[in-house]
Amino acid sequence: MKKEELIAMLNKDMAEEHAAILRYLIHSYLEGENTPLGASLLSRAREEMWHMHWLGMIIGKLGGEPNLTPAPYPYDPTNRATIFKSYVDYELKLIPHYNGEADKVDDPHIKRVLQREAWESEYHARKFQRILDKMTPEQAEGLPGEENELPEGFIERLQGLVAGKYTEMLQHIRSSWVFQQESIVGWQLMDFAMTKMKQLAHLAEEIAENGITPRFDAGKIDLSASVGAALKKGLEDVRGAREEHVTFQGESETQKHSGLLIELDLALKQEEYEAAELEDWSKKP
Repeated sequence: MKKEELIAMLNKDMAEEHAAILRYLIHSYLEGENTPLGASLLSRAREEMWHMHWLGMIIGKLGGEPNLTPAPYPYDPTNRATIFKSYVDYELKLIPHYNGEADKVDDPHIKRVLQREAWESEYHARKFQRILDKMTPEQAEGLPGEENELPEGFIERLQGLVAGKYTEMLQHIRSSWVFQQESIVGWQLMDFAMTKMKQLAHLAEEIAENGITPRFDAGKIDLSASVGAALKKGLEDVRGAREEHVTFQGESETQKHSGLLIELDLALKQEEYEAAELEDWSKKP
């Protein structure tokens, strides 16, 4: 298989793993992370993040540009039973898919990664099937989420902040994969990406607790060809995000949500730290 064909194949796989991450995360937030169903879904989402990461690492090492657009995730939203049945079906179809791809590649590491994706997909299917089998009729016929009690404008404000954090996270992940062999900064940016993921979660949970699906709408990803340009973009992004969070924190509706204010306090400190680090890294030759 030619390198360009391999990169294209792995990018398609990454889009499907990305789709699974978003689906399980959103469902987890709607169920509530402190519930058994929510906690289980969150675990699956984190495992899918590793799947996406392994693929992104390989693509970056091959000199490819990672595809950060998620594929569609087909599922039947009628009730919990149909949703989880869709999850089982999705994971099961990946088993022969990944094994078939593993048979096509010669590189032993890439072959093992694809085989691992296959047997971990089988594990996910079994976990989802177990949840489905243990559901009470009431659970199976119901849907996650509560009735919304938040003003529409405040929900839209939160949705915008979720989209911003999602974009920042993807930007850092992209830089980490693309520049992994050039500078330790690439891996330091991956640490920042994980921080963005946690910040995003706090905002998305606030939306989901009111029965509304968080929107993971990524903005434009900067495809910088150098570490220096990537750092400059990261610094601009974190400064802009901090300014927006300061404004949001002072708004009257935000002041009514004490838990959210606690998370914003932490996010502002984290953003100040990240801006200082990025500024220092940008000065180094």
